[in-house]
Amino acid sequence: MERENSNKTRKITIRLTPSEYTVLESKFKTTTCRKLSEYMRKQLFGKAIISTYRNRSLDDFVEELIVLRNELNAIGNNLNQTTRKLHTLSQIYDAKEWTIGFELKQRKLFEKINEIHNHIQKISEQWFQ
Repeated sequence: MERENSNKTRKITIRLTPSEYTVLESKFKTTTCRKLSEYMRKQLFGKAIISTYRNRSLDDFVEELIVLRNELNAIGNNLNQTTRKLHTLSQIYDAKEWTIGFELKQRKLFEKINEIHNHIQKISEQWFQ
């Protein structure tokens, strides 16, 4: 792919009203162009401009899933700390039995956290391409 940034030494200055600039900026923000100048050059020379469409409800859903994943990870960390603390109390037989049952439940929780994490990752990769 050839880079088109070579020898751009000429400047063009235009003046816009605030409303004109707002329209220009809103159109620019719906494209994949990284800079306003890139968008304006493409418009000026009739090059293809790729517009993006975002499903806001899916964005909200992904954000909620990310928050949920973070909360589940925090719960998992708390469970790990509790397990370590229980291992220090291994003199008591009942605590040891309870710890074993607790660790089984903890393992299931972490499996579910990993499943949620994997689903969020897949959705994010698909959506943010």
